[in-house]
Amino acid sequence: MSHGKFGTAINCMDGRVQLPVTDWMKRQLHLDYIDMITEPGPDKVVAGGQSTEIETIKTKAIISAKAHGSKIIVIAGHDDCAGNPVDKAQHCAQIQKSVRVIHSWNLPFDKVIGLWINKDWDIEIIDSFEK
Repeated sequence: MSHGKFGTAINCMDGRVQLPVTDWMKRQLHLDYIDMITEPGPDKVVAGGQSTEIETIKTKAIISAKAHGSKIIVIAGHDDCAGNPVDKAQHCAQIQKSVRVIHSWNLPFDKVIGLWINKDWDIEIIDSFEK
């Protein structure tokens, strides 16, 4: 059974950002499939949410890495987020912190990438870590 190449996205539950993130990851990172972990305002949650919320996201990331062999994980924040209604500067700070938090989990990801999705659904890399 051929699985293809998987990546993992910790993304907002907002349906407007699902396709832009999936398409960007497939195109830019040469992936076939994206395991989507959704949460309202995920950059805020990973950067400083409740430990139970963070553990739930981490558990899902472990499943993606172990079951599908994902080696790349992204954390995304976006403009006009109902779950995290702050300005771009605050989102970017949370995305940067989230990249460090995800890296600290010591999971088998070779890359951790923080993405910002603007009001036009264009994607910008805010921060990244590569082993």
